[in-house]
Amino acid sequence: MRHRKASLKLSRTTSHRIAMFRNMVTSLFKHERIRTTGVKAKELRRWAEHVITLAKRGDLHARRQVLAIIREKGVVHKLFDEANEKFGNSAGGYTRIVKLGRRAGDSAPMSLIELIVPGADGKKKAKKKTTKAAAGKKKAGAEAKEEMKPAGEKEKKAKARKQAAEKKKAAKEKKEKTATTQTRSKKKTETKKAETTAK
Repeated sequence: MRHRKASLKLSRTTSHRIAMFRNMVTSLFKHERIRTTGVKAKELRRWAEHVITLAKRGDLHARRQVLAIIREKGVVHKLFDEANEKFGNSAGGYTRIVKLGRRAGDSAPMSLIELIVPGADGKKKAKKKTTKAAAGKKKAGAEAKEEMKPAGEKEKKAKARKQAAEKKKAAKEKKEKTATTQTRSKKKTETKKAETTAK
């Protein structure tokens, strides 16, 4: 029975497999993305997520556990410095695997594995449904902030609003004038055509 033997063998001896994944995990944290086969990428994800969880813990024991996996001290120090800042809010799902197609030669399915940094590349923002009460609270909060600002800032904002409104009004009037001149010119041309056809 293969109970509690979850990891893949990948046709390698234990020592070869561990050395390979140590190298791959080091490269992943050094370059933030690597290109490998799909099966290796899925297994590497387990290693990477475990290392990030240890880095988020951040104590000495966790640092020593990570140094047993990643042998490059510079990579480990960088990871521990940035772990809480980058991955502090999320509890898992630190990596993304993108399928790239098949490799020329042996037709092995290739994948790109990369670290997901929330707030950097294409941060997914969940759209919140705002209710009327929430909208009212936001408005009240904005008004309270306005009151707390110094008088000089209030005047500047009021001036800016006034100027924007005047610009809009001027643009609207200009549009109306151009529209009326165009209609007048059209009428003139129509009357001229009517006169020429009548003659």
